[in-house]
Amino acid sequence: MPPGLDHIRAWVFDLDNTLYPSSADLFAQIDTKMTDYIARLLGLDRVEARRIQKAYFLGHGTTLAGLMAEHHVDPHDFLAFVHDVEMDVLEENVPLAAAVAKLPGRKVVFTNGDGPYATRVLERLGLGESFEAVHDIHAMDLAPKPAPSAYAGLCAALSIDPTTALFADDMARNLAPAKAIGMTTVWVDNGSEQAHDSDRSFIDYTTPDLTAWLQGILEDA
Repeated sequence: MPPGLDHIRAWVFDLDNTLYPSSADLFAQIDTKMTDYIARLLGLDRVEARRIQKAYFLGHGTTLAGLMAEHHVDPHDFLAFVHDVEMDVLEENVPLAAAVAKLPGRKVVFTNGDGPYATRVLERLGLGESFEAVHDIHAMDLAPKPAPSAYAGLCAALSIDPTTALFADDMARNLAPAKAIGMTTVWVDNGSEQAHDSDRSFIDYTTPDLTAWLQGILEDA
């Protein structure tokens, strides 16, 4: 690895809008279903349901966390409903699979989604055999990124030393807790980030394209 990355022993990746481009817009389907779920649950029109959805996302880290806190929603019911989406917008990414395979060390997916959904996405991308583990929302005890407990739990469950780990995510705010425990951070700045904080001190690397970035560091190795 090039200087600055030669200490990395574990490569940790977010799933949605990180391992596939935000232009695929898969999350738009999930976003719509979350609005539908809230509208049905609370008897609201879609405009008000969407307002509440985004308020919960910003205030609790995920819409699900907000629904659980405010309405005692069954997480399994919610996740099964919102993740029942078509995957045809995703394409196999052979170059990314090749790059991940060449990375020295362990490779893990760290997602606020659930395991079955993550498995479907990875299979569609041709990454089904690329990672040793998927640390999902259930493994986080339903406390999602960016809750610090999610990162501590990841490292404890998989015996990862955060000072020798790299974490890539499309949401900049999810990188701050990773940096706080010593991880090297990569912001996949592909347009999916919803809010922009002026503080970017917790970001070590920025790229609009994860595949190209991985190929670049491998070429420099």
